[in-house]
Amino acid sequence: MFIFPTIDLVATGKNILRLREESGLSVRNLQEIFGFATPQAIYKWQHGSAMPTIDNLIVLSAVFQVSMDEIIIVENNTQISA
Repeated sequence: MFIFPTIDLVATGKNILRLREESGLSVRNLQEIFGFATPQAIYKWQHGSAMPTIDNLIVLSAVFQVSMDEIIIVENNTQISA
């Protein structure tokens, strides 16, 4: 039996929101850092309806001064028979 890890999008989104607030940054600040025309992507990340791409996770990691592992919340509850 193999336990297949999955990303918890909602918990990860809440984590991004928490880290952003702890860093003293607004959504507008992150929008400017990423050069996004609108803040929609950031709101989608925070609500768990989308995940940042790997390159955006690297930037978030640098901005928040944490590892990517500290941003992404992983569940280990899906079992696959081998």
